Amino acid sequence: MSNQEESINLPLVHKGKVRNVYDLGQSYLILASDRISAFDYVLPTLIPNKGKVLHKLSMFWFDFVQGIVPNHIITGDFNTFPIGLKKYEYLRDRSMIVKKANRVDIECIVRGYLAGSWWKEYQKVQTVCGIKLPEGLKESSKLPEPIFTPSSKEEGGKHDENISFEETVRIVGKDTAERLKKTSIELYKKVSTYALSKGIILADTKLEFGFYDNNLILIDEIFTPDSSRFWEVNKYEEGKPQDSLDKQYIRDYLESINWDKSSPAPVLPKDVLEKTMGKYVGAYEKLTGEIFNV
Repeated sequence: MSNQEESINLPLVHKGKVRNVYDLGQSYLILASDRISAFDYVLPTLIPNKGKVLHKLSMFWFDFVQGIVPNHIITGDFNTFPIGLKKYEYLRDRSMIVKKANRVDIECIVRGYLAGSWWKEYQKVQTVCGIKLPEGLKESSKLPEPIFTPSSKEEGGKHDENISFEETVRIVGKDTAERLKKTSIELYKKVSTYALSKGIILADTKLEFGFYDNNLILIDEIFTPDSSRFWEVNKYEEGKPQDSLDKQYIRDYLESINWDKSSPAPVLPKDVLEKTMGKYVGAYEKLTGEIFNV
């Protein structure tokens, strides 16, 4: 936790891998830190201003998709925050005040391309998360249609587990499971179509939902380099791994030094930090058309 975070004198109700959640009474304050995680481990090195990219891009997308599903945002504009929060300048451009939703304990993952660990599964049994796919696909191939591959939402450092749609139904009920699937795919299609027009392929993404006043709403962050796999159209080449505008660069670095993914994570070199931040900023600027200002 950074010194700035330690100075925030608010009830901390949850500290995730990247975000802190504070209790404001009738609402929550969600802070996007500069922490970064890989392979379910929080790395010891902060990525300066990364939280601001996550926050600004999420705010852009929440506005973009609000016609599909309501969301938890009350305000993400520091200038409109209650006076008692104005003394924490660190909150500016990296925090949002949100409704207190009851989180659905399912990570809603939508995949439009065959990448990552799923390419390995496909090679063995021609499925992704138990979903049968056509023959002849290559690494990074576009799928015939986006697929919904949920995972369980685990706490206490446990790894999230990939689950079937049938297991999702068992956990949350048939109606909610079907709504999660339908809404997630609809969101993916809208954003991926837009991203493509900006020269970006949205290979896959994960979303989270909650219930507020008995209505399903979108929560957490959405379509950021932390939660999505972004590829540049002009560099895309089917049949091999892609150069991603996201934290895949850090995963690849950790693989290259043969970190065992069980001992404490290593400190990241300066050049890896700078390259990672460049990818995050590049994704933000290409997708929003705006210059990223700190």
